[in-house]
Amino acid sequence: MTGWPALACAGALFAGLAALAAAHDLITDGAAERYLAQAGAQLAMLDARQPTAQRAQASYALGRMLDEIRDLLNRDLATHGRVQGLATQRLVAELDARGLPLRVSPQLGRFPANLAYYREALRLSPDGPRAADAASALLQGYFYDSFGDDPLQPRDQSWSRLEEQIGIGERFLERAPRHAEREEGEFIVLVHYIQAARSAPDAAARTQYARRARQAAERFAARYPDSMRTAALPVLLERLGSGL
Repeated sequence: MTGWPALACAGALFAGLAALAAAHDLITDGAAERYLAQAGAQLAMLDARQPTAQRAQASYALGRMLDEIRDLLNRDLATHGRVQGLATQRLVAELDARGLPLRVSPQLGRFPANLAYYREALRLSPDGPRAADAASALLQGYFYDSFGDDPLQPRDQSWSRLEEQIGIGERFLERAPRHAEREEGEFIVLVHYIQAARSAPDAAARTQYARRARQAAERFAARYPDSMRTAALPVLLERLGSGL
């Protein structure tokens, strides 16, 4: 086949291949446009002249949006070893230009959680309607990025940061007893107690946190007897050591 028919067939083939590639992209052109529109709207709400409650809501919404995009980017990395798709690359570049960077952490080998906007939402409105959601997202995002294979061997975790995360978790559990992520929150706080019992700067604090860890483990096992996390508790508690 030669001439225009051949060119037409080739054009159809290339179009089909392009459509097939686009079908495998996790972020389409339409999705990228929606994310950018959402980012623009929420950034506008962060203007200092807006009411504090609205700025807190906008900050939380930005955090959730960035984490949603991060999850898609990490799926790309896990599947293809890189971020692929023109729409995805354009979205990441335009968000970066707006001060919303999404970058791979060399230490983690993936895109980390975006914690800054959750922290800001809590700072602006610690008791607001999205405070519990922001605290839960901050608690989980920090925790799962803080270690490799062993949650009791966190990377570069300072004592002040650990104390801060424990405080965030305890307030979340106190103020949101029926939150959908409560089980996850209780487990993370329990692991933080064990971390504290192993790393607190003085013996009295280590003993105190070991006691908290054991009490939290008892409550967790009673509340979630069929949870896979409950099955892991004896192994974690063994790491406290006999002296605590």
